[in-house]
Amino acid sequence: MTTCLITAANRGIGRELVRAALSKDWTVYGSVRTEDAARDVAESFGGKATPLIFDVTDHAAVKAAADHLDAPIDVLINNAGIIGPKNQDPLNMDYSGFQETLAVNTLAPLAVAQTFLPHILKDRPGKIVTISSQMSWMGYRKSDRIAYRASKAAVNKVMQGLATELEDKNVPVILIDPGWVRTDMGGDGADNDPADVAKGVIALSENLTVKDTGKFFKWTGEERPF
Repeated sequence: MTTCLITAANRGIGRELVRAALSKDWTVYGSVRTEDAARDVAESFGGKATPLIFDVTDHAAVKAAADHLDAPIDVLINNAGIIGPKNQDPLNMDYSGFQETLAVNTLAPLAVAQTFLPHILKDRPGKIVTISSQMSWMGYRKSDRIAYRASKAAVNKVMQGLATELEDKNVPVILIDPGWVRTDMGGDGADNDPADVAKGVIALSENLTVKDTGKFFKWTGEERPF
């Protein structure tokens, strides 16, 4: 039986990741920030998904959740993310909003991975998957949403480093580009259905080996450039 932890499990891609994982008969833990969100997740999935209440930016709360959990984690999916502040171009930056974007999109995935690592190593080496973005790509110079772009480029580098550190423990660490997804963040005009993306992410997670570690994949399975 595969056990997974999905952050931000109550909406968008995260909610569909829960659904896709449960369809594989996985044991699913999902992080949410409030009691109301926890009730929603528990009720929506008929009690089959177990909510864990913590904000990914609250490292003490993340540790408390990890300390309370006794189960191994076979797959950690760092899904939580925000688009960032309204003003985030290089000549008009909301620096407080930029800091928050980095806290959620860059620092939190590393903190969650570090904190839950004993669970990932508990029975057999687990896997760490982080949702990144096509907007992280360094091959073009677009300046819109630069706080978001920078946070995703940074998490790519952070996870590359984590992949290097955990390779000798046989823990694959990868990043996934979900494309432009029809969620509250992506909007109704986006290309990709969140249910399709979630199924792709779960399929990638299921088949990961340490040979894949440190790589960046599209949700459809193709490796893509950083």
